[in-house]
Amino acid sequence: MELNKALNTLLVKLFKDIMNIEEEVLITGEFTDITINDMHVIEAIGTGGPKPSSVVAKKLSVTMGTLTKSIDRLTRNQYVLRERSEEDKRLVLLSLTEKGMRADAHHQKFHREMIEAAMAQFDEQESKILLESLGGLANYFSEQKKNVIADGRNSEAGA
Repeated sequence: MELNKALNTLLVKLFKDIMNIEEEVLITGEFTDITINDMHVIEAIGTGGPKPSSVVAKKLSVTMGTLTKSIDRLTRNQYVLRERSEEDKRLVLLSLTEKGMRADAHHQKFHREMIEAAMAQFDEQESKILLESLGGLANYFSEQKKNVIADGRNSEAGA
């Protein structure tokens, strides 16, 4: 049981520390007019050309209403372009402006540097074990998320 408690404490601490450090490092300079959640929306839109807002919402696991609030702020602050599709006027397409691309590059650089610094303490064998272990955790949490979503749908259907 002590191992479970220690692992829980460590996972919660890691999550909080990464989120806090990410916010401290990323929401600086020209990027103080957005939140860390907005930065993740920018990342989800990415630089690969216009994406339907529904695709971005799904990638972030948020509702369209939640995404719309963030997109409103990101559009107002000139990080994101919001356009209607020419082929299907119902579709809202999102893409990054130059400022949005700079924010995305800033975010990607942070993650590259964080991983390089974290991995510098491990040798090749330890790195492989860590990657396999984290992959197993990621798979577990992905399955838990699917179950929670399915349970939520099932309880809505029964209501």
